[in-house]
Amino acid sequence: MKVIEVCQVMAGPFCGCLLADMGADVMKVENPDGGDTARDMGRYFDGGEGHGFMNLNRNKRSIVVNLKKESGIKLLKELIKKVDVFVENLRPGTIDRMGLGYNDLKSINNAIIYASISGYGKTGPFSEKGGFDLVSQGLSSLMSFTGEQGGTPSKIPVPICDLNAGMYTAFSILSAYIHKQKTGFGQFIDTSLTDSGLGYTFWAASQFFPTGEIPVPRGSAHEMTAPYQAIKCKDGFLVLGAANQKSWERLCKAIEREELLIHPDYAENSSRTENYKQLAKDLELEFVKKNRDEWIKLLDEAKVPCGPILNMQETFSHPQIQARNMCIEIDHPKAGPVKVLGFPPKLSLTPGIIRKPSPVLGEHTDEILLEYGKTKEAISELRKKKIIN
Repeated sequence: MKVIEVCQVMAGPFCGCLLADMGADVMKVENPDGGDTARDMGRYFDGGEGHGFMNLNRNKRSIVVNLKKESGIKLLKELIKKVDVFVENLRPGTIDRMGLGYNDLKSINNAIIYASISGYGKTGPFSEKGGFDLVSQGLSSLMSFTGEQGGTPSKIPVPICDLNAGMYTAFSILSAYIHKQKTGFGQFIDTSLTDSGLGYTFWAASQFFPTGEIPVPRGSAHEMTAPYQAIKCKDGFLVLGAANQKSWERLCKAIEREELLIHPDYAENSSRTENYKQLAKDLELEFVKKNRDEWIKLLDEAKVPCGPILNMQETFSHPQIQARNMCIEIDHPKAGPVKVLGFPPKLSLTPGIIRKPSPVLGEHTDEILLEYGKTKEAISELRKKKIIN
């Protein structure tokens, strides 16, 4: 699959990253004035890009094209004629003003799969507004039930709307690609950050739809089952997932608090969920007597779902995470050896592979243009005219 990505920062680049990890040839088109703004975000290596950019743009090739010039747009269209997928997440209206909207590209490549990612989608009163993950977390209601009850509204620390939009778009591109292989036709994909955030509110929506009950923040506790939250131990916290009646019964026996089984407030899942705060207090009276790892060993033996709350250092040192190859070291042409996240799904025949590091700005400009039919002389002329860099 050949993909042209005209994207910035997070949602679009994450979509391209997923496709590239699975083997697609993703050509990242960047402007000559610094490229993707994410190159300047996050922690840096000496004299180079941020590590966030490295994680989101591994396995891609970078080509610099000046899209402020008509000749640059013409050059890009020459490439688009020969690819399968075009992905963009620029501010609404920008891509159309360039003459790179869906109808423009469909006229030169009828089979193009065109994916557009924006804050609010192509329809509705907010369709012309720029999008940001934080704003979409608010509009999609995610922030209304995140954090502790009565506290300041909290965002989900990972940019969940951005990432979900990238994930949904990649999934949709693959679906459209299957359709294209069967019919020869491409199509338009319209993904919204806000819709993508709202699309993950399954439990909260299931709480709201039947009765109109508005979900509220519950900290680490669950909306529909208890105990399913963080519990304080002698030396820290663990997470406890006694989410059904059998697990609840095994939990009470394991901690030698079987009297809780006949407590009227904890008799059924619905009553435990309603009284989750008091339930946590009653459980913590017992859990603070032992250290976290002691409890985890005991609960594992009793087949009660539980686990530690680890920081990043502890997580990447954990044998389970290491066994799944979730931290990959690759050689970057400027930074040397760098670490990036591994690809989560493990496919037996066509696994996702981190083949190469994120590209230096414009690193593959000549390589790509030669592949797509330009001569060395033509490339030199484009560079003189500052159409490429």
